[in-house]
Amino acid sequence: MLPHHLPSLRSSLRAWTRTTAPALALLCPLAMAAEPAAQAPAQLPTVTVRAEGDAEAAAPLRPSVAAEQQRLDRVPGGTNLATPQQETRLATLRDALDYQPGIVIQDFFGAMDQPRLSIRGSGIQSNPLNRGVLLLQDGLPLNDADGSFIIGLVEPRNAALVSVRRGANTLTPGATTLGGELDFQSLTGADERGRVRAEVGSFGRQALQGAVGLQGAQWDGRISVSGDRYDGYRHHSASQRDALHANVGFHAAGGFENRTYLSWTDLDFDIPTVVPKDRVRTQPRGVMGDGATPQDQLLNVYRRDPRREATQLRLANRSRWGDDALRQELGVYWQDTDDLFNNQTSYTITRSRTAGAQWQAGGQTAGPLAWRAALGWSRSHMDRDLDATSPVNGAALQRFGAYDLTADNLQALLAADWRLASAWTLVGQWGWSHQTRDAASRLDGRTLQQQWSFSTPKVGVNWTPTPAVRWWANLSRSQEAPTFWEIVSATVAPNAPAAANSELVRLDLQRATTFEVGGQGRWGEGARALHWTAAVYRSQVAGELMSTTDANGIKVGTYNYAGGTRHQGVEAGLSGSWPLGMGALDWRGSWTYSDFRFKDGIYAGNRIAGVPRHLINAEVLWRVATGAGVWRMGPSLRWMPTDTPTDHANTAGSEQDAYALLGFKLEWKSGPWTAYLQADNLTDRRYASSYAIRNQATAAQPGYLPGLGRNVAAGVSYQF
Repeated sequence: MLPHHLPSLRSSLRAWTRTTAPALALLCPLAMAAEPAAQAPAQLPTVTVRAEGDAEAAAPLRPSVAAEQQRLDRVPGGTNLATPQQETRLATLRDALDYQPGIVIQDFFGAMDQPRLSIRGSGIQSNPLNRGVLLLQDGLPLNDADGSFIIGLVEPRNAALVSVRRGANTLTPGATTLGGELDFQSLTGADERGRVRAEVGSFGRQALQGAVGLQGAQWDGRISVSGDRYDGYRHHSASQRDALHANVGFHAAGGFENRTYLSWTDLDFDIPTVVPKDRVRTQPRGVMGDGATPQDQLLNVYRRDPRREATQLRLANRSRWGDDALRQELGVYWQDTDDLFNNQTSYTITRSRTAGAQWQAGGQTAGPLAWRAALGWSRSHMDRDLDATSPVNGAALQRFGAYDLTADNLQALLAADWRLASAWTLVGQWGWSHQTRDAASRLDGRTLQQQWSFSTPKVGVNWTPTPAVRWWANLSRSQEAPTFWEIVSATVAPNAPAAANSELVRLDLQRATTFEVGGQGRWGEGARALHWTAAVYRSQVAGELMSTTDANGIKVGTYNYAGGTRHQGVEAGLSGSWPLGMGALDWRGSWTYSDFRFKDGIYAGNRIAGVPRHLINAEVLWRVATGAGVWRMGPSLRWMPTDTPTDHANTAGSEQDAYALLGFKLEWKSGPWTAYLQADNLTDRRYASSYAIRNQATAAQPGYLPGLGRNVAAGVSYQF
């Protein structure tokens, strides 16, 4: 659903997407068959690259793993650099980020929906997930100006790399939250001439992507279309997504570069909602309405038809010029989003228009000092309507809320790197933000204007005793303003839709002070080198934003917790390769430990609900080269070894039970061809992948989302 003033463009784009993707899939391999392709390299562990000089001078508007790694190596804190195109399956965000330490992804329905994404506990309390981290597309914000986002709109197949700066280790002026930022950098026409990809899997999963790239002496361009369909593991959990991504770049003499981006995404998914805990084991594919209890009759999913439909059109442009002494970049973006969300008892219908600009400058002095400066501005205007949902047929009933919402941000950043000695660098960063959230009711004239001005300073140090090892420490401050999902609150009893009401809630900033130490590097040389990274952090949080649900699993409101909270944890990753027989073992693993507790107040000493205490992901693949191509095969593990509280009172018996999921992957690569067969949850474990967060819960209340059962997926890709 595109903006109401662009219906013809919406229908044209939808038709173009659905007709062009199959055409690309059929025609692109034939068009390129006459030209031989280079042997695709085997997938290897990520290698840290270090170089002297300014890495950003190397085509910065075209993604470069080496340049981005060098930029991250100057950050005194935890970061990740993921290369999604090295993954065989890219159906979901988990496929792109699953083995990255410090990133917690909790599936809702296992497809193109709204998984919980959390870094250091930021935003995990939001429901649906919509805040806590800054999502970037090619260095420019994807979030609306109030900080909210729709995570299902992200298309990992279009990303050349994903650069993650955890916590306060951010590089853009708009990132002020505890969680940090994720930058999805797009493939360009210079990266590949084209690709077709087809995937199928259990429960009606189908995916198709076609992309074509062109390159001239001073320009390049790329266009990609993709479509996903999924019938769903659970009842009433079908989803679909169509997407178009295009960009064109130009570079001229003197270092000037410009790139323009266009993206359009149409996302629809049904919501099976939560069930009581016992049904996770007895009826994992069921929903409320499959039983004969009064609860099933009250919350019948088939009649209430909870779902989400979101469409976004986005345009962006970036220009970059200068040299090592002074390099500048100017980016502008505009996006128009239509979003319909029926959560069982009410519809939230939002029409959002967002515009923003970002200027950055940096340089290297003749001495040991390098500096950066940035300014960012963004504004969103949202029309939000709230309609009660009919318990009989899911239709929209009376309108009980209608709001004009405006969010403005003006932000600045100054940073400097001072090389104290050959192995020591001191890094200082200061950010300043002025943010407003203005809301006005069109029904009764109520208004709420809120504004905040705050700074987010940071100081850190890098120590590089050898070219293979780097250690760091930092002290930082983060601040997070509430989004309109928290400020506009709806209350609708499932059995009394006529009594629905809404209100505007005044909330304060969530503030945190974080200390972090860690390091990264490699042990050994050559093919047997082991690559490692580890970070330990502790955050003292004041006014943490808590969003909770009622006895039926429906969001009821948000508040600032008054007693103070503490987030602390460990983020560690290992990867390597070990010769074995005719080939080698490629392996990788991550461990994310999260110890989040209430310090004082009503829940003093309890664990904060929402994040597993331990999350371990690991994969071991045997790689062997034959005359027919390169094969890799082996097992994988996703393990949550301890139970996780689903409520802040830590009620016994209501926890999310521990689980371990075993998988197996078979990959084959030969020249431009890649194919895979992947099986997940081989033992058909019945488990809860996520849950509704409450102040106090019982196992009998609907609150648990059953995870996917045993499933298999297969795919083939041709790159030319």
